[in-house]
Amino acid sequence: MRELTGPKVFAIAVASFGLIISVNFYMAFKAVSTFPGLEVDNSYVASQTFDADRTAQIALGWTVTPIYDAAAHQMHLEFRGKDGAPVTLRDLTVLIGRPTEAKDDLHPVFTQTSADYAAPADLAMGKWMLQVEAHSADGTLFRQRRKLWVKG
Repeated sequence: MRELTGPKVFAIAVASFGLIISVNFYMAFKAVSTFPGLEVDNSYVASQTFDADRTAQIALGWTVTPIYDAAAHQMHLEFRGKDGAPVTLRDLTVLIGRPTEAKDDLHPVFTQTSADYAAPADLAMGKWMLQVEAHSADGTLFRQRRKLWVKG
């Protein structure tokens, strides 16, 4: 076994810290480049109507249940009112994406089926997030974020 000298210890220390620092820079770059980090463009403007929007949405009493059919590659959304009956929407916008990155984001076009809404969506296994925005017949905005697990 060879002797461990000062220059060798210094080289080992520099190589170790160099590896740690380069991995940290790589992880920071990937974190910033894959997640936009913005929920709204201007949080102050969004906060001005938050309470009124929330009160109107609660008054609707709607619930939305996402159901993914992996065999058919279909996303179904069940909208129900206070009485449990299906709800008819004026319009519907949905963003389906991963919670931590924007590269897999989808904006499927939903069509009304007999009682629900369906759209083609090819989702890989894992955790997904749905941002649902819909308007009632009287124009009240319904906005909700739902989590979805796709099992393999």
